[in-house]
Amino acid sequence: MTAEFLITALIVVVASGTGVIYTLTTGLTRGGWASGIAAFGCTLGIIPHMVAAILGLAALLHTSALAFHLFKYAGLVYLLYLAWSTLKDHRPMTVDDRATAQPVSLLIDSPSIILKGLLIRVRTH
Repeated sequence: MTAEFLITALIVVVASGTGVIYTLTTGLTRGGWASGIAAFGCTLGIIPHMVAAILGLAALLHTSALAFHLFKYAGLVYLLYLAWSTLKDHRPMTVDDRATAQPVSLLIDSPSIILKGLLIRVRTH
């Protein structure tokens, strides 16, 4: 390993991404257990990328310009759809004070927290 690799790896590890921000936010608003559950969900988000690499999909997207561009433009269409949905929604933004006052019920809230963490990690990679 070279010094450049180690410096780059340190920067990547130290820089907080969306998964870290989600885990911290969940921990601050819902408690320590919820933070651990969110971290678990974010870790599960790595699995689809591992499966893609194992099945060779990552190599296909790397070598095939057409497949890569189709995948990229499908993501663009999805992001435009999300933006349009947000612009169409004219309801005022509200803050629910009850979310910070309620402790996490592990049986009820865990699947939702894990799913959000998983989706955050899948979308950002």
